[in-house]
Amino acid sequence: MSMNSCVLMAEIVKAPELRYTPDNLAIAEMLVRFPALRDDDPPCTLKAVCFGERATDIQQQYRMGDQVVLEGRLTMNTFERPEGFKEKRAELRISRIHSLGGGGMASMPPAPTPASVPDPGADFAPLPDTASSAPPASSTSDPPPLPDDEPDFDDIPF
Repeated sequence: MSMNSCVLMAEIVKAPELRYTPDNLAIAEMLVRFPALRDDDPPCTLKAVCFGERATDIQQQYRMGDQVVLEGRLTMNTFERPEGFKEKRAELRISRIHSLGGGGMASMPPAPTPASVPDPGADFAPLPDTASSAPPASSTSDPPPLPDDEPDFDDIPF
């Protein structure tokens, strides 16, 4: 499994365009949009590309406005601007694509808000041990204290 993996649910905002390299390798390029993390930020747009037979399939089967789930790798491309400076842009190299049907951004589930993200310090009940018949531990009890003979080397207080 690649360490650089990305799964993204997005809307196609620029239809896939197909072109070919001098070696006759098909390349499909499209722009996709997904919601920002904050309500007051604009949606994010990202270039997505695919190569080979999958590129021709994408160009034939997908249109602007389609809701998709994209799997792939994020890459950074650097190019020279006419103004004389270099610019970096992120690009998603598609390895798989899944259709979620048509529609606009309104049909996409909202991005998580800070209120909906679980508190990392919250107490959770442990999973019951299926090998024993003991009841599960209460989720309201405090964790047992560390024994005095074992020092706590953790610098992070949580």
